[in-house]
Amino acid sequence: MARRNFKVLYVSGEVSPFVRISALADFMASFPQALEEEGFEARIMMPKYGTINDRKFRLHDVLRLSDIEVNLRDKTELLHVKVTALPSSKIQTYFLYNEKYFKRNGLFTDMQNGGDQKSNTEKVIFFNVGVLETLQRLGWKPDIIHCHDWYACMIPLLLKTVYASNGFFSDIKTVLTIHNVYRQGVLPFKVFQKLLPEEVSSALHRSGDDVNMLYTGVENADLLTTTSRSYADEIVRNGEEAYGLGRVVEDRKETFHGILNGIDTRQWNPSTDKLIKKRYGSDRMDGKLDNKKALLEEAGLPFNEGRPLVGVIMGFDRFQGAELIRESLERLVELDLQLIICGSGDREYEKYFQEFAAAHPDHVAVLTDYADTLLHLMIAGLDILLMPGRIEACGMLQLFAMSYGTIPVAYAGGGIVETIDEVSGESGSGFLFRDYSADAFIGKLLEAVACFDDDERWQPLVLEAMGRDFAWKSSAEEYDQLYRKLLGE
Repeated sequence: MARRNFKVLYVSGEVSPFVRISALADFMASFPQALEEEGFEARIMMPKYGTINDRKFRLHDVLRLSDIEVNLRDKTELLHVKVTALPSSKIQTYFLYNEKYFKRNGLFTDMQNGGDQKSNTEKVIFFNVGVLETLQRLGWKPDIIHCHDWYACMIPLLLKTVYASNGFFSDIKTVLTIHNVYRQGVLPFKVFQKLLPEEVSSALHRSGDDVNMLYTGVENADLLTTTSRSYADEIVRNGEEAYGLGRVVEDRKETFHGILNGIDTRQWNPSTDKLIKKRYGSDRMDGKLDNKKALLEEAGLPFNEGRPLVGVIMGFDRFQGAELIRESLERLVELDLQLIICGSGDREYEKYFQEFAAAHPDHVAVLTDYADTLLHLMIAGLDILLMPGRIEACGMLQLFAMSYGTIPVAYAGGGIVETIDEVSGESGSGFLFRDYSADAFIGKLLEAVACFDDDERWQPLVLEAMGRDFAWKSSAEEYDQLYRKLLGE
């Protein structure tokens, strides 16, 4: 019997290139397409933030998806939908918009990273309810709604409560993927209580006066995944690393699976990449130097061919390694290297990094732009990519980097150990430090710099990294099997 082509809706708070906050955006840029190639019909829904450029990404209004009523407990808000295709694919991406919630920057935040919590809670509720109302108006019924991180974690609960008697939503299964376990969507309960029916608000996971969105999603989704087997094991085994989720995940470990990230080798391939200065490949590496020159120029740093160019791409928070970088900066500038810090986030870190760069203008630069063009140029132009994050489910940047001959120096946590072969003797694809300290970090970077200085060691290492296969194929096949088992096929 022929296999049925099921429909899957992917719901996320970020999708590259439209908006990038974390590696989740890079995941969403390619994962749905990988599942389409396995025979599924994929579509995406995300918020239409004010930062998203309609003209650049060719967003257009859909007349029949305007003025959708989102009924909250004490009011009704109107939702409007714009649509475009995910770049390099034909996957329909729907942008849910309401001027009140998303006209300005509008990115989701919770108590962990500040912001107006009442407004953010209203925004999250509006988005989650709005996804289901948009599906009804669209008349497209997915077999699976695949939610990503805390932004979409109320959807499984809504389907079990207020939408349970609605025939349109019957038999829809839900999957939740945990990308950032430390970002859990902790928000004030009183706002949920005000805007949602009692059967929903009473079923939210609470700790005191706060709701934990991620915990709520874990409790209610039909299937749970994360982005590496190692990280899944860590969450089940180590409650501290799970930031309070260990027990609930352990209770559901039979439905919890770790599947490694992959990359779209059509978007991330130095021999075909249209966003870098000069294309190159393992058989013609001269183009990498041209990208290094272009990146240094972009960063305002002088060119020195024999000096390693080291970079870090991260959110400025302690989870992604901003504190480790800050602790290490004085020692880093004593080394014969140049450093580019690319990212945004906590204003305190951003101010510190910028002031430090101003005091060391020939050695350090700070770029606060997450645009796709810069991201590709960073990956192509760096010699060494630093990955100082303490908690990394899998990550995408090291996969991009190795494919471009940029060698990672990373903390050996989560899925990092599944993707980087630690340099030993004449083989390997990157450097791993296992003690989370500035001493261990600097020590491992020194090993990488010493290797860079020895061309007979460095070039084989670069070529070995570029020869690794990080395509989505095997991971997509694992998801194919999970989806079909969930749907009873």
